[in-house]
Parts: sequence; structure tokens; C-alpha cells
Amino acid sequence: MFPLKDDIPSRHFPVVNLWLIIVNILCFVYQLSLGQELESFIVTHGFVPARFAAEQAGNAMSLGSYAPIFSAMFLHGGLLHVFSNLWMLWIFGDNVEDRMGHGRYLLFYLLCGVAAAFAQFWANPQSRAPMIGASGAISGVLGAYVFLFPRARILTFIPIFILFYLVEIPAYFFIGVWFLMQFLQGAAQQAAVGRLVEGGVAWWAHVGGFVAGVMLLYFFKRGAKKSGQVWL
Repeated sequence: MFPLKDDIPSRHFPVVNLWLIIVNILCFVYQLSLGQELESFIVTHGFVPARFAAEQAGNAMSLGSYAPIFSAMFLHGGLLHVFSNLWMLWIFGDNVEDRMGHGRYLLFYLLCGVAAAFAQFWANPQSRAPMIGASGAISGVLGAYVFLFPRARILTFIPIFILFYLVEIPAYFFIGVWFLMQFLQGAAQQAAVGRLVEGGVAWWAHVGGFVAGVMLLYFFKRGAKKSGQVWL
């Protein structure tokens, strides 16, 4: 299933959501310019659970130790990776920003990304594969969206063998199926930790980001905007 659009119009211009998309694109373009230096750049600025665990064990924690948690949110492993992530953010992020306000939405997004990194760290703290991508933070956006707009209709592209369908699916069903797939894939990956080749998809980051989005929504959502209010 691939979402094409939802039926919830934005009441305000999603300035933060748009800037998040632009920054991710700019970072990806910069990655493309690195050539042979890209691998070392990813290792340095991606979140590496084993490195983080070693810093904890050695009492070497510092503000710099946490920097890759944030920089990793803006790096991607390829064109399909960055496109799929930012497309989901484009569809669902504007409405969540609507309900939170600009400043709150930015903080919410970053906190979901942090939660996603720690969820993956918990799942496999010995992994030496750099974790990169915005999907953990975007999973938090999906978690907020499904509780804010459960009956929104998502126009979805569904390929079945050689046939293709466009179907409107309720948000609770589309995102519910998506979350179930992340959880099942994460559980399968967790059962195989130690036998897997390093790398692959950080499924538990998706699960952790989603759960964080649901939990943080209570603190970040705002009611209907009254006249004279300014949204931060």
C-alpha cells in the first residue's frame, strides 16, 4: 500500500513541515556530493548503538555523544529511502502541525526521532551499523495523526499482481496495518539478533517513534485556535 493523499485540508501553511522536508533534501544532496567520503560521513553522523553503548560504559558521555541521534534524522541511504520518508511526511505532517502549532510540532518531531533511536538501541545495543533516516520521527507523526484524524480517508495505491487499484482507506486502518507490519518485522528481527547481517531496516525505531508520537500527543496537541491567538 502506498498513500497518495488524505482528505484533511490544512488550515495553516505547514512552514515547519516544509522546512523539515527541504532540510532533508539538502542533506541528501550534500551526501551525493561526498563521493568516496560518504561512508565515513555516515559512520560519523549516523547513530551507532555499539558506539553509544561504549561511551556509556566508559563514562565518556557528553553533548557530542548525543549529536548523532539528531544528525541521523536528516540522513538517508538512497533516493527511494529519502523519497518514501518525505512523501509520508508531506501527506501526514501538515495536519499534525495544524493541531500542534509550529514550534510544538518541531519539538514533537525531534523528540519522536530521539525515542526512535533509543528504541533501536534497546533492541540491539551491540549493532555497529549506523542508523540513519527520518522514518523514526515520521513514525511519531503517524502515531499522532491516527489519533487526531482516525476517520480521515487516505487515497491509497494498491498493486495486486499485474493489477493496480486506487482505494480510499480510513486512516485508522491504513496506519494500523502499517504499524502492525513494523511490529511484526521488528519482532522477527529481534528473534534473529546475532544471526543477522548488520544493516537492514530499523523496525524498532519505527515502533518506538510511533509509540512516542501517541504518548506525546497528549502534551503537544492544541484545541481549535481562537481569534487573537498566535501559534508557536
